[in-house]
Amino acid sequence: MKISDVFNNLPTLETERVLLRKFTLDDANDMFDYSSVPELSKFVPWETHTTIEDSKGFISYIIKQYEEGKLAPWAIELKENKKVIGTIDFVAWFPQHSRAEIGFILSNEHWGRGLIPEAANEVIKFGFNNMELNKIKAPCMVENVQSQRVLQKLGMTLEGILKDEYFIKGKFRDMAVYSLLKKDFQNNKTGKC
Repeated sequence: MKISDVFNNLPTLETERVLLRKFTLDDANDMFDYSSVPELSKFVPWETHTTIEDSKGFISYIIKQYEEGKLAPWAIELKENKKVIGTIDFVAWFPQHSRAEIGFILSNEHWGRGLIPEAANEVIKFGFNNMELNKIKAPCMVENVQSQRVLQKLGMTLEGILKDEYFIKGKFRDMAVYSLLKKDFQNNKTGKC
């Protein structure tokens, strides 16, 4: 299986409260609303967006990834108001090893509502069912306790801490690596494939 086999036409996924869909340039203002918050970008490799042009540039890059059949994020659209409140995606995929890495970001205005576990569960299902994955990993900075809690809610287990794994925002960062195997996801009554 090749990446383009799945991502040539990124499918829309739906849960009770969110729609996971392709980004359009019309989403730039929504993206800027959350990407311009320094607290939100503290634990990610990208810099806080300082102008709407930063968000437009990033969305243009995402759209190019869609067009080329490469890995690219879903926009997380809140159904209740049709506002884009974050992204979720497979940030890396190794088809030959049946393994991928998941990543996500959510507007701090919506923290604590269970929206990321809801969206991630759907993306994980998609990975196991449509991408022939056996394992999904999620690295996050050890200081990012909130993301670690989300990964635990998804049934992921901590595999270990990778010391000085990435150089992000001027310093080396230790990464907590979580993972979930397909067999464990299928055995979990909340995550049926």
